[in-house]
Amino acid sequence: MNTDIGTVAIIGGTGPQGKGLALRLAMAGVSVVLGSRDASKAQIVAEELIAQLAELGTKSANISGLSMEDATKVATDMVILSVPFSGHDATLEVLKPLLEGKILVDIVVPLAPGNPKAVEMPAEGSVTEHAQALLGESIPVVGALHNVSAITLNDLSRSINCDILVCGNDLAAKKRVMALVDTMGTKAYNAGLAESARCIEAITPILIRLNISKDVPFSHAGIRICPPEH
Repeated sequence: MNTDIGTVAIIGGTGPQGKGLALRLAMAGVSVVLGSRDASKAQIVAEELIAQLAELGTKSANISGLSMEDATKVATDMVILSVPFSGHDATLEVLKPLLEGKILVDIVVPLAPGNPKAVEMPAEGSVTEHAQALLGESIPVVGALHNVSAITLNDLSRSINCDILVCGNDLAAKKRVMALVDTMGTKAYNAGLAESARCIEAITPILIRLNISKDVPFSHAGIRICPPEH
């Protein structure tokens, strides 16, 4: 197991994005606990993911399922929030007392209702900033993993095809999250303070638009930072 990372909780871990992250992290030796409103569902999904990894040769995957409250409690210091934006605030209100001393990794994008090709940002400017305002400054919020598709995460036959932009107001927290991303075999970049999430989150509907377009010969594309070749 990757003991440097500890146990990571994924709230909303039974959804496509959460399951993909759980698979990637567990395959890298990270201990993962899925958090759901339905603890029994979380455990069933955890067992399914373990079986999937075992078929691919990863025999020692450590994935469990609990209620979202218990999952948050057992996380070492990182809790990933992977829920629809419609349930974002209600979930944080429940978890807020349990997040002291932990980092919230908010991967939620505020896609417009009925139109995934647009965003409707909260008043603070982004979901990352909104979460920070809800939780207060004592709980660091890091925005990350906004621009990688669930299908990409779940396709373990291929490496993740994009870089990950990470933002937040706490540098130490960002470095912890960047180290977590590194375990999944892709590159994380420090993209600045939480206000950078206004741009990062807004990239997602652009990617969705491109990925469903008949004018481009691909789908499930992400973004990559391309340094000069010379």
